[in-house]
Order: sequence, then structure tokens, then C-alpha cells
Amino acid sequence: MKSVKIGNLTLGSGKPKIAVSLTGKNQNEVLQQAQQIAAVRPDLVEWRLDYFQDVLEITTVSQLAAKLRQILPTPLLLTFRTQAEGGVRPLSTAQYFILLRQLIDQQLSDAIDIEVARSRQNVIETIQAAHQQNLPVILSNHDFQATPPEAKLVARLTLMNDLQADIAKVAVMPHSAADVLTLLTATHMATECLPLPLITMAMGDLGKITRLSGELFGSVLTFGSVGSASAPGQIPAQTLRSLLNELQLDAQNK
Repeated sequence: MKSVKIGNLTLGSGKPKIAVSLTGKNQNEVLQQAQQIAAVRPDLVEWRLDYFQDVLEITTVSQLAAKLRQILPTPLLLTFRTQAEGGVRPLSTAQYFILLRQLIDQQLSDAIDIEVARSRQNVIETIQAAHQQNLPVILSNHDFQATPPEAKLVARLTLMNDLQADIAKVAVMPHSAADVLTLLTATHMATECLPLPLITMAMGDLGKITRLSGELFGSVLTFGSVGSASAPGQIPAQTLRSLLNELQLDAQNK
């Protein structure tokens, strides 16, 4: 697996890194959350723009992103999660890609999330635009209803690699221990055959183990919470750090 740099963070080696999401609805909430998150010092901060009520006001977003960079000691990932994949705000396909291009062109972050289950041509063009700005791309897919079979999960991650993602991300909803095992097995299989770093997780209480076992199975980043969670099953970031330290593998066992 090759490593990928997001700002000063390297993904692809050692224990999984910790990300925390900003979910404020307005500028005050975002800045207050940023202060709280900065005190915990995660490895990466994701700004979930689908929560932000003024997301289509690009000047406001730009100004707030600049303030976040002053507050946060960590790299910044920008994500607009659409309602189809568990987000909180509706946005048409055209609006979605216009927003992503504005975020990229203004260089407001250290990485950007793009959902792979969109117009293929728009996805390809947006990835190319990001790479022209030397901006790493996380291609993502979220299934809040079920856990697809192993072969389908590996195929999704392979597609992300084929589309030139820098990092591939898949999140699923398990309904049984077997579903959790499916996610972990698919992650391990994909790690064996794909060169790019992977982020995978099963959501909810059943999937909590997948947020801790990335070093063993091949997921390089795990999402924790500071205050409110942005997805079901997230573990408080400080607890997550302690558990990851305890579970870290000795070099001879890797």
C-alpha cells in the first residue's frame, strides 16, 4: 500500500489516524466546535458542509475555512455528504459538482471528498480538477441500509482506484455479526490487491469493532466524535485514541 499525504498527515502506515467531523449549522457553531476539537488534537478534521446552512454562499464558506485553518492544528477535509448517502441537506447533482469545483478552485482545504455514485463524467472531471491543484481526493460510498457482499465491496474500492482516487472509502450498515465480518474481510482482500489507502467501516453499535481494527485489516483512518457524532457508532475521540494505542501492533507482528 502506498502512503498519501494530506497536509502534514501521512495515511497508509502505522495505526489508524483519527478524524473528527465539524457539524455546525452556522458560523458560530462551527467555530465553537472547532475550538473544542482543536483541544482534543485529532489527526484530521472533516468539515461536513451539508450541515452548514450557508453552504452555497461560497464567499462565506471561504472566509470560514480561513478561520478554521487558524484554529485547527490539523489538516482540513471538506465533505458535502448528499442525502442519498446519509447527509442532511438536499442538493441537485449540478449544484453538488458546482460546489465541489468552487471548493477546489479556491483551494479551501487539504483534501476533498467526492461521492463515487454520481455522474461518472462529473466525477472524473472533478478528480482531475482536484489533482491539478495537488489536492488529494477521497472517493467515498456510504450504504446506510445494508452491507453488500464482499465481492461488491471489493469491486467498489477497485472502481475508486481505477478512477484515480488517492484514498478509497466505504461505509456500510451491518445487521449481524456476519455483516461486520463481510466488511472486514472485504477490507483485507482489497488491501491485498489495491495500491491505495483504504478507509472502511461498519456503522452503528455492531460496527464499532471496525473503527478499532483498521491496523489489522487495512483501514487507515477512523472517525471519532467530539460532542455530537456525525455517523452512528462513532466513539469519542479521546477514548478512541486510548483504544488504538492499546491495540497497536508490534512491528514484528505486522
